[in-house]
Amino acid sequence: MRVQLFIPCFVDQLYPSTAFNMVKVLEKAGCEVVYNTNQTCCGQPAFNAGFWEDAAAVAEKFISDFKSTDYVVGPSASCVGFVRNYYPKLLENGAQHHQGKELSNRIFEFTEFLIDILQIDSFGAKLPGLATYHDSCAALRECKIKEGPRKLLQNVEGLELVEMNDVETCCGFGGTFSVKFEGISTGMVDQKIQNAVATGASLIVSTDLSCLMQMGGYIKQQNLAIKTMHIADVLASGW
Repeated sequence: MRVQLFIPCFVDQLYPSTAFNMVKVLEKAGCEVVYNTNQTCCGQPAFNAGFWEDAAAVAEKFISDFKSTDYVVGPSASCVGFVRNYYPKLLENGAQHHQGKELSNRIFEFTEFLIDILQIDSFGAKLPGLATYHDSCAALRECKIKEGPRKLLQNVEGLELVEMNDVETCCGFGGTFSVKFEGISTGMVDQKIQNAVATGASLIVSTDLSCLMQMGGYIKQQNLAIKTMHIADVLASGW
């Protein structure tokens, strides 16, 4: 199966190793992974800031960059959810409205692609330790992802998964929200990290590096022992 790789801006710039690990897992699953180097942003930052016309222009480029019949897979439920749920509306009166709807049907977050399309939940990963999983708002609410990532983590040899309290509560990132409402954002991430630490886990795992960046920054600031890790990095461990 041929797969078009979608790597969001911040993953490309800050967490490229996660992108490479995603490729490793997809190739182990038998996929032919293709990466279009012309791809840029999906347009979500501009959209969230209220610049809908600018976001639409970026969306049109995105559609052109991923113009094929292949599945498009990305390591971010936030960006995938934006394309899937908002492109049809954003381009409602544009020439690429139909293409936007078509793309929204074949773009998938990494874990939902593994579980729902490939129907594979074990990759021979090994990572000893105790971990807790964070439901990102985008994964849970935009992409309806809940059990898939947990099933994948439960099949990682040596990894024990424990649930934190208020697991579906936001980490406080929310893109520009964390900048515009720093005090509220800090209070939210503090609560999230307290709940994670209370489980005794040494690792917080999620589908979204934006959430992990938010939580990781707070953990570093507070000098806590717990760490963060994207699920693609977990699934590529111990080979």
